Amino acid sequence: MIDLTTAALSEIAVLGAHCDDIAIGMGGTLLTVTRRHPGIRVRALVLTGGGTEREVEERKALDAFCPGADVELTVLDVPDGRAPAHWDAVKDGLSRFRRAVSPEVVFAPQRHDAHQDHRLLAELTPTEFRDHLTLGYEIIKWENDIGQPTLFHPLTTAVAEEKARLLGEHYPSQADHDWFDDLSFLGLSRLRGVQCRHPHAEAFVLEKAHLNFGGE
Repeated sequence: MIDLTTAALSEIAVLGAHCDDIAIGMGGTLLTVTRRHPGIRVRALVLTGGGTEREVEERKALDAFCPGADVELTVLDVPDGRAPAHWDAVKDGLSRFRRAVSPEVVFAPQRHDAHQDHRLLAELTPTEFRDHLTLGYEIIKWENDIGQPTLFHPLTTAVAEEKARLLGEHYPSQADHDWFDDLSFLGLSRLRGVQCRHPHAEAFVLEKAHLNFGGE
């Protein structure tokens, strides 16, 4: 498999509709990237959960998933499950966030996600981050929307297991969901690993990119 390798990263932006989306979709990638780039700036925006227990969970979780990074998190108070009805608030919050950050890579939900909140954020992200490499992560859940991504970030087994452990440790409010467990998270990352010939992986949908075949 041919590798695509970035230059050194100084800042990434990570976007989620709900507290836990980012960690579920790309927790292993966060662990890997922040350890490879000590001091990297991680700028995060979450649409829902502001001022609630979920925001407290998210702040502690992102600190754990981003060891040694400079993490700044903004959590809005858009009603959970009602983001499309609050389009203006989502667009305004995303626009303010965009003006405050300078990432080399943007991570967000992918636009074919079946959850309306995830999908709206995925659709609006490229309208603000027009000239950025934007990667859409996948969120395992009850809906049958797992797609066919073609971009994979390999994970070691140790990192995949650490991701699963941290999810259970930092999101106790989600423990009653029958899919929220180690088997689910490790099952998907193992499948994506099989598809790129590694023990585990997280997969992404590439929004748009330029190709430069060895030129200046």
